[in-house]
Amino acid sequence: MLIPKKVKHRKWHKGRARGKRLATTKTTIAFGSFGIKATTGAWITSRQIEAARRAMTRAIKRGGKIWIRVFPDKPVTSKGSEMPMGKGKGAVDHYVAVVRPGTVLFEMGGIDEALARQALTLASHKLPVKSKIISRDIG
Repeated sequence: MLIPKKVKHRKWHKGRARGKRLATTKTTIAFGSFGIKATTGAWITSRQIEAARRAMTRAIKRGGKIWIRVFPDKPVTSKGSEMPMGKGKGAVDHYVAVVRPGTVLFEMGGIDEALARQALTLASHKLPVKSKIISRDIG
């Protein structure tokens, strides 16, 4: 699974404008020919990214190439069950990637369109965001 090697601050705040703004970076295909673009915003965990990657890799039978465009660098904390209120912020539990609407999540190249669409559809079922499959405009 993807986790950062080192972080500047161990615990982060949640952030203020959750799900309100559109993506300004990673909005077009940069590496492959086909990709998954998020149409809604969410936090995607490193487990969900890994599950989508595995689904794509198995669908294309280790052919072609896959690029993961998001990285989970935001720590999410949680406290143990049946903990009383107070006593500070919990320990870091897992890491998430903050995805805004319009972000390209995965890209794929080196395979034909039908197989790519099938693999990307399988991957999109593993993610908590609504998404659409996009292709590079040649011309």
